[in-house]
Amino acid sequence: MTTRRPARSLIFSVTAMGLLNNSLLMSSTPEILETFGAPTSRAGLLIGCGTVTGIVAAPAMGFLADRHGRKRVLIPCLVVFGVFGALGGLAPSLGWLLAARVCQGIGSAGLINLAVVILSDHWSGLDRARLIGHNSAVITACLAVFPLIGGVTTDLVGWRWMFGFYAMALVVAAVVAVRLVDSWEPRPVTVGMQLRGAWSEVRRPAMASVVFLDGVIFFVMFGLFLTVMPIYLDEAFGLGPTQRGLVAAAPAITSTISALLVASARRRFSAARLVQVGIAVFGLTFLLMGIGPLWLLVVGAAVYGLAEGLTIPTLQDLVAEWAPEHVRGAVMAMSTGVLRLGQTSGPLAAGFALGLWSGQVVFFLVGFGVFALAGIVAASRVIETG
Repeated sequence: MTTRRPARSLIFSVTAMGLLNNSLLMSSTPEILETFGAPTSRAGLLIGCGTVTGIVAAPAMGFLADRHGRKRVLIPCLVVFGVFGALGGLAPSLGWLLAARVCQGIGSAGLINLAVVILSDHWSGLDRARLIGHNSAVITACLAVFPLIGGVTTDLVGWRWMFGFYAMALVVAAVVAVRLVDSWEPRPVTVGMQLRGAWSEVRRPAMASVVFLDGVIFFVMFGLFLTVMPIYLDEAFGLGPTQRGLVAAAPAITSTISALLVASARRRFSAARLVQVGIAVFGLTFLLMGIGPLWLLVVGAAVYGLAEGLTIPTLQDLVAEWAPEHVRGAVMAMSTGVLRLGQTSGPLAAGFALGLWSGQVVFFLVGFGVFALAGIVAASRVIETG
């Protein structure tokens, strides 16, 4: 493979486009549902439709990227994402909007995971850990900025104009077509060999545990923060779209800071220890956020962000480190498929839970569950086996 490395800013731009998918509209879900006369329990459906296709599409994108090259898969993903994302703003009904979101999700399925694959193709060791941390910092920075942009746009000109931001993916696609030099080289392997190789890696206990934990974290992130949190802030505290976007920025800001420091943390602590502590902190902060008042919720969210910024890039780096190069795209994509399952089922489960309990109760239940999971991870020591 060629040693010429792609521009990091270009890779980070691809990641940022993937984050537009749900974070842009999370602050405005109450207004979108109100426009179509839909109940708040449909919030999970609105978020989940943007990720459901990724459960199958993300692994498919990884297999295609291993067989035909990263660039040949990435550009169509960006185009599909940008076109159908922008069309969502023209939807005459909730059904049409959900359909556009489903199609948009096909494009988003190949963005964030291929960005990590490209990084892993060209960097290794602590350099790879550092850049995956920077990529996660881009993710969390976008989670801070995009909800605020969406909320402000909704307040100023209405939620439909917010969907115009998705068209930026078309610009990124054009730049990728011109600037990205794909280091991929064809390999004489059959589809069956590729499937068996990737599956043999994913089924290893340590790898399977890391992939599972990644899915759980995104289940919670998309269920609590992108679905329950806006509804909870609206109903319990009466916050508008812009104010909800500001609250959502609290964990994103702290997560960005810690993600930038993940390589330094890896020099001092093992990856397994960072993951164990991070999950425990998740559970405790969810309990804090469920107690109220608003200031304590914001503090809890900020502390949660610190753990998120260390945990997510550490899990991603472990998958990249353990996956052999010839099946790395497929393994990373399988991991992303589980992640997408968490992204999709989290909002759907949260929407169902909001139909039964208050947002405060949901925070308590998830907090206890995640803290118990942290104890299981620490006791099993399976991640330490590598």
